[in-house]
Amino acid sequence: MPDYLIGIDGGGTSCRAAVATADGIVMGSARSGPANILTDLDGALENIIKAAKSAFANAGLDPESIYGSRALLGLAGSNVSDVADRLMAKLPFKHSEIVSDGLIALQGAFGDADGAIAIIGTGTIYLSRKAGRVRYFGGWGFIVADQGSGARLGHSLLQECLLVSDGIRQGSALTSDVLSEFGNDASKLVAFARYAAPSDFGRYSPKIFEAANSNDPVGLKLLRSGAAAIDEVLDVVVREGGDRICLLGGLSPFYPPWLAEAHRARLVEARTDALSGAVSLAVSRLSAKVGA
Repeated sequence: MPDYLIGIDGGGTSCRAAVATADGIVMGSARSGPANILTDLDGALENIIKAAKSAFANAGLDPESIYGSRALLGLAGSNVSDVADRLMAKLPFKHSEIVSDGLIALQGAFGDADGAIAIIGTGTIYLSRKAGRVRYFGGWGFIVADQGSGARLGHSLLQECLLVSDGIRQGSALTSDVLSEFGNDASKLVAFARYAAPSDFGRYSPKIFEAANSNDPVGLKLLRSGAAAIDEVLDVVVREGGDRICLLGGLSPFYPPWLAEAHRARLVEARTDALSGAVSLAVSRLSAKVGA
């Protein structure tokens, strides 16, 4: 049975997998649930395996072939503490290499060329590459970081709703809409937030953009705060040589009008996506090991 390469793009919202030949020809791909290993290691492992097996099935291959294949995994949360090592011990592949989800996105966006990316989705992470040197900014996770992310925006919106419910701040159509979802019962909102994952908070972020575009005062306040946090990081990214910037992630189509004009002028389109970047890195790092 031939060996195959697997590229994995695992983030806070979904996990994508692609199976490829040793020279990078993609044969099949698939998607499963969230794969942020910092937030939920066991759940991420389950979704990684599910996506990989589904990719093989979609390629007309035996899903059990994943156990004899080599995988390059770009995963959210892999830069924190020992979580990557804990996952590595549980992965079912013949050989595995774990990198950040930012690195595969950078590879997809620019190939081997210089450039910078800002991934703005459920979480946030920024990378720049100049003369082969890669620098990371952020990516520390929802609990203490991810400013401007979908999860942070949604979390801030729920905080506003509680302040409105208590009569401390003035509400808006946006807060009325969200509070009505919980039957205008603050205790139900708190019960939801108590066990919510970052992706659960993140699903409120589209409401904020929609409200801000309609001049809703709460929506405007939250979105301006999120954009200011992103601009602050991009200022540093640019100083590090990020003359070309790709905005990536689920919120990337919506943020540009809210960013500083100087940063908007540097925005470029990505060459390919993060999953293609994972396959590209798998070819360069793992293809020589196929058959070993």
